[in-house]
Amino acid sequence: MIPASQPARSANDDCGDNAGVTFKKLRDRIAARRHALMCWAAHWAWREFQGAGMVTASTPAGRAFREFGRGTVMAFPTGAVYGENWIAVGEDTVIGAFVTVSAGLVPGQDLGPDPVLRIGNRCVIGRGSHIVAHADITIADDVWTGPYVYITDQNHGYEDPDTPIGRQWPVNNPVHIGSGTWLGAGAIVLPGARIGRNVVVAAGSVVRGEIPDHCVVAGVPAKVVRMRTEIGWTRPDDVHKAQSGLAR
Repeated sequence: MIPASQPARSANDDCGDNAGVTFKKLRDRIAARRHALMCWAAHWAWREFQGAGMVTASTPAGRAFREFGRGTVMAFPTGAVYGENWIAVGEDTVIGAFVTVSAGLVPGQDLGPDPVLRIGNRCVIGRGSHIVAHADITIADDVWTGPYVYITDQNHGYEDPDTPIGRQWPVNNPVHIGSGTWLGAGAIVLPGARIGRNVVVAAGSVVRGEIPDHCVVAGVPAKVVRMRTEIGWTRPDDVHKAQSGLAR
């Protein structure tokens, strides 16, 4: 059986198809340029907001602090920031975005005549970290932290077995972090911790109690895994073995 012949295409049909393809390409090109322009505008506006929202010693937000040193910046957007009158920050310190820096349980609480949170010179506080002070947190000069570090000097009590933990009166215990120390990402510093100078706290560690100078700590709870001695960096077990050999 002979198939029916297809109707012949005219030159006008071909011109119509070409025009449709050309129009679609033009429409797609305009849409892509419009999207690129909107992306550029959004990023530009966000950078402008970040610059305008940055806290420095010369801004009203910076002047609200007990001390906010020259060259110190707090990136925008911030986390929860309150109790500024009891917070002293040194010079040339960088506080990242979304960092919570607070003093007291609630805004407006009277904490007495002296600062309860002191952050030294040339410190770096990583993005998303929380420093929550109620009585006494001291962070010495040149302390750097990774992101999402948590430091506090207060914990809930749990002495009364019949009262929910969250309703029991909290207990304060001062925290001190020595100069030159590095806190890795996600580290937690509990009330009562006293960390020495030039200490490395491994990421994810939970620090409590006394940590000596010039060591590396890791784990939950954090324990010394490296320490600086006269012969260089070594494991604590090696030091104990050497000392036992000398004692013999």
